[in-house]
Amino acid sequence: MTALDFDANLRLGKGPINSMLKKSESGLDERKREILRAIVRLHIATGQPVGSLVLTRQTKEGLSSASIRNICGELETDGYLSHPHTSAGRIPTDKGYRFYVDNAIGATRVSRTDAARINELFDRESITTSERLMERTSRLLSQLSDNVGIVISPLISQEMLHHLEFVKLADLRILVITVSSTGRVQDQVIKIDTEFSQQELNTTARYLVENFHGWTLADIREELLRRMTEEKALYDELLQNAVLLCSQSLREGDQPDVFIEGASTIVTKPDFADTELMRALFKMFEQKSRIIKILNECIEGARRENVAVLIGSENQTDDMHSCTVIASRCFYNGGTAVGGIGVVGPTRLEYDRLISIVDYTAKLCERALSGKGFTAENRSETAG
Repeated sequence: MTALDFDANLRLGKGPINSMLKKSESGLDERKREILRAIVRLHIATGQPVGSLVLTRQTKEGLSSASIRNICGELETDGYLSHPHTSAGRIPTDKGYRFYVDNAIGATRVSRTDAARINELFDRESITTSERLMERTSRLLSQLSDNVGIVISPLISQEMLHHLEFVKLADLRILVITVSSTGRVQDQVIKIDTEFSQQELNTTARYLVENFHGWTLADIREELLRRMTEEKALYDELLQNAVLLCSQSLREGDQPDVFIEGASTIVTKPDFADTELMRALFKMFEQKSRIIKILNECIEGARRENVAVLIGSENQTDDMHSCTVIASRCFYNGGTAVGGIGVVGPTRLEYDRLISIVDYTAKLCERALSGKGFTAENRSETAG
């Protein structure tokens, strides 16, 4: 199977969407469902309220304008549509978009055009580290969606250890240099209460690399603590040093990196014409901890190979009530969560297309972040 054939297997009808909420039991008859689907699609395409006259050309039964107005009125009463002005047509509410995402998106797959652009990212030989991959992935998501692309890196504690160094500094401080199996390098300075010589630090680092190469730091610490419970190890100074340095490294430095591209695009969106709203969104995108929280809220209920969607008021953050988040967790083989990717934009989005893009990109990131490389050849193995 070729890399481009991968998109043929990405069918959203097989269940990659996790709405984070129980799917709505709409109770809508087929006529109402047809009208609601048509309104959502037309509003997404045009950005304008949808009138009954336009809808007469969208229904299979050829309903009259009067019949369509009555149906739209019922849908508005049920909370699926809103009526901006008396003389204007209808637009979807958050509930209307939720119905569309949960019920109207069928067996969609990523287009060949979008797949080709994503594949190009993973083909480039210049992407030799996970940082470079995540930086370019956020930029690509922003370009493809014309909105904000976000990538949250794995916690260093969840990546597999390749190399480790401890460098003695002044004032009981130690520089910890960690290199993961994906090539990600993290430098951090920790503060301890114990004085170490550089030789002791070198010995401890060598012990950890030789005995735990390919383990995650979190698993290394757990195993070290287990070994410390054995009576013969209670007085093993090297083991005690390793436990102390690993524990302090995880406590002080285990923070993900956040890569954001396209925040300035919200300026051009008519959906964000409100100055105060735009200012609040800009401020939010500058706060790494809030972005991590927002993306994690979206994907915390998603399962492997799923894409999660939060629409408008479904977001717990007030500043996000005019936004939609489409996100997916990336995984190592075996299911260990190592990061997340997503798109943030207004509630009026190309849901089917962007869900397929996020899902497809997440699968390729999964392969790359598993330490199996960034090449097209390796990507094809994932597809197969």
